[in-house]
Amino acid sequence: MTEGATQLLVEYRLEQAQSALRDGQILIETGGSVSGIINRAYYAMFYAALALMEIIGKTPSKHAGVITLFDTEFVLPGVFPKDMSKAFHRLFELRQTSDYKVTEKPDLTKAKEVYSQAVLFVAEVESFFKAKGLGPKENNK
Repeated sequence: MTEGATQLLVEYRLEQAQSALRDGQILIETGGSVSGIINRAYYAMFYAALALMEIIGKTPSKHAGVITLFDTEFVLPGVFPKDMSKAFHRLFELRQTSDYKVTEKPDLTKAKEVYSQAVLFVAEVESFFKAKGLGPKENNK
C-alpha cells in the first residue's frame, strides 16, 4: 500500500474514532442508552487501534486480533502504556456484556468512566500520529 493510501486510511479511522466519541457524548448529555455509551466508547478505541494497524500493515479480521496486535506491537515495546491495554481489554469485555448478555444491566457510572478512558485512549493515539506527522490534517498543524 502506498504512503498516501495509508495516510488516508489513518485519517479515516481517526475520524471514525472522533465520531464515536461525539456520539457517546451526546448519549451522556441526553440521558441516552447506557449500552450505547459503552458501545460508542469501545468503538472509539477500536477505530483508533485500527488506525495503528494501518501503519504496521496488519488488519486482523476479528476484534480480539486488533486488541492482541495493539498489545504486541505497541504496548509490549513501550510505545503506549499498559494502562491503555487494560482499558481496551476492559471495555471490550464490558461491551460484550452490555451488547450480548441481556441478564446484566449496564451501569451509567461505569459507562461514563469507560467513556472517559476512551477519550484519553483516542487522544494518545492521535498524539502518536501527530508526532509522526500523520493523522487528520488539523492534527498536523
